[in-house]
Amino acid sequence: MAFTYGNKAEANESSDSVYYGLHPDVKDKAELVKQIAWDQGILIRYTDGYRSFDSQDTIFQQGRTLPGPVVTNARSGQSYHNYGLAIDFVLTDAYGNAEWSLERDANGNGVSDWEDVGNIAKSVGFTWGGDWEEFVDYPHLQLDYGMSLADLQHWHSQGYYQFAN
Repeated sequence: MAFTYGNKAEANESSDSVYYGLHPDVKDKAELVKQIAWDQGILIRYTDGYRSFDSQDTIFQQGRTLPGPVVTNARSGQSYHNYGLAIDFVLTDAYGNAEWSLERDANGNGVSDWEDVGNIAKSVGFTWGGDWEEFVDYPHLQLDYGMSLADLQHWHSQGYYQFAN
């Protein structure tokens, strides 16, 4: 596990890559998941990777004090996104349009594409949010290296940050 000290990544308006700020293993495995899914007739795109603590707080407020549905129960520091260890995806059609139906089975194998992608992700080492019993999060993939959020929060408080570009 690579750590950096100081020079914490902050996403900015000029960052056009969802891979910005991610640990390199997350990036590499995410690219592998996307390729394997494509090989199986499932198209995905990544929508969200590293999040600053400020961005996390803004997302947390959605559906509470800001308009829109609740999309997370995680405040700043309580998401693997905040440490560059999580990435979210969406199923897409051939034109890149989001496909949110949980029943979608584009490759006709009798299994939901969300479950197919979740299984692919797990086969390369990710934890899939679709397996969670509380706040099921189908788009979420994380690579935690056996570290809890408490571990990550501790290292963060000591001035260490997960890999950041």
